[in-house]
Amino acid sequence: MELAITRPRIKALAKGVKRRWRDEPRLRAAAAQADAFLISFPKSGRTWLRFLLSSYYAEAAGLGFQPDLTTTFRVLPNFDFDPVRGLGASVETAGGGRYPRVLVSHLPFSERIFLDRPIAFLVRDPRDVLVSAYFHATRHKHVFAGGIDEFLEDRTYGIQALCRFLNGWADALQERRHLVLSYEQLQASPELEVERLLRFLGTAPDPEVVRRAIAASRFDRMRTLERVGGIPGHDYDRQDDASLRMRNGEARSFGKWLNADQAARVLERCRADLSSEAWALLGATGIH
Repeated sequence: MELAITRPRIKALAKGVKRRWRDEPRLRAAAAQADAFLISFPKSGRTWLRFLLSSYYAEAAGLGFQPDLTTTFRVLPNFDFDPVRGLGASVETAGGGRYPRVLVSHLPFSERIFLDRPIAFLVRDPRDVLVSAYFHATRHKHVFAGGIDEFLEDRTYGIQALCRFLNGWADALQERRHLVLSYEQLQASPELEVERLLRFLGTAPDPEVVRRAIAASRFDRMRTLERVGGIPGHDYDRQDDASLRMRNGEARSFGKWLNADQAARVLERCRADLSSEAWALLGATGIH
């Protein structure tokens, strides 16, 4: 099968490699100051979890603002040097140490940059992940041109990419303190799962603040915020439902876009290509 390659895709890949090579010394220095990392493969629900956690800490630490889809990065910045979304956007110092410094990343594991920091690792049903990634690549970022069947086989974005990421991190997690969360469990029991995450981060949960943070992070509210203000660093049609970061939000909705053979292929390939430790990570999603 010939895989679809676009000029924006080649440009984005080259830019990412160059940026990581250039920034590695500074990333190591930032990692040494981090209390923990929040790690996930793209399209695993990280935007929602970041927003929820930033809403909690903004209130609990008295930061003086209710996060939106831009200011959420001031509380939980990306592990990069983007001026709006990255380390420079953080208000951690303003928090006076009243909340942990949690850095957020989709990067594959590298001991050289992540050091020995604790990891909160978010997983999601790979079928939902790949459907969401397809719409993100084709309608939001415009880095892939082709159908979803081609996308599943793509080495950069499809099943192989997901398995590489999970295999690398599964090995790393065995050697450090970590917590595995799933999008499915967070949807089913948000209060319990958020409180579990807060305790992992060294925070004694305030149940009332947790409930308010969950309410502030409702899908419909976040979608409205996205339509109005967008996602910083992204230029896309916010009137196109399929291009939104808040595109669907439902767990186990992959059947709307994957046929039975495609859905089965994703799981078969994951079973074949994932290490036993990586496959075990997906157990948190309800896959066995």
